[in-house]
Amino acid sequence: MSEQVNIAVAGALGRMGRALAQVVEDDPRAHLAARFDRPGVEGEGLTDLAGALAAAQVILDFTTPEASVALAEKAAGRGGPALVIGSTGLSPDQIRRIATAAERIAIVRSGNYSLGVNLLMGLVRQAAAALPALDWDIEILETHHQRKVDAPSGTALMLGQAAADGRSVDLEKVAQRGRDGITGARRPGDIGFAVLRGGGVIGEHSVMFAGESETLTLTHTALDRGLFARGAVAAALWVADKGPGLYDMQDVLGMKDR
Repeated sequence: MSEQVNIAVAGALGRMGRALAQVVEDDPRAHLAARFDRPGVEGEGLTDLAGALAAAQVILDFTTPEASVALAEKAAGRGGPALVIGSTGLSPDQIRRIATAAERIAIVRSGNYSLGVNLLMGLVRQAAAALPALDWDIEILETHHQRKVDAPSGTALMLGQAAADGRSVDLEKVAQRGRDGITGARRPGDIGFAVLRGGGVIGEHSVMFAGESETLTLTHTALDRGLFARGAVAAALWVADKGPGLYDMQDVLGMKDR
């Protein structure tokens, strides 16, 4: 793509919004066409939603589930722009509504825009397929900063889905998302989730495959919040000329065939 891609940033005054805007400005392939925040929030060079929709080829949205769904439906109603959605904690209904919007516009939605995490997903899927459920338990541990409001994280759920895909099972039927009190023995085939919150931890995720005589642990640690912003901008550059559809970071990286 020879010309710059016009990119707008939603939630521009938030920590992630500022990081996204900086990466867009630093990338010669991209042009920061607009920045906007919640309705009624003004200043700092912000535009409104209508202005952003008109100016952008792609909007980067790492806001809230409610705002992301509203944006997707607004963009779909006018036939564009494309979206890159990184909001986590979406309900099944909100995911469905975004998928419906993707029938009319191109949307990349991922719980994590890190290259390393997406490679980890592939490794987890392969390991889960190779290690029998009766002999190997799967536990996913994630740690984030004290301000994160959803749990388990979107990335942990992605890793759980990768493990479930490797075993050809429905994650909702095998997920164990909380243990407290007298729980009884671990149910064979479960995929467990554990959550830690504290301090300023950007993000740590580990997937443990535990057998009777050995364990295998695959781990990813985020050291710089900018890695998510760089991945999201890469997704924006990729999706700018794509047709309607719901894509993820594995598509962006060419790690799967559609």
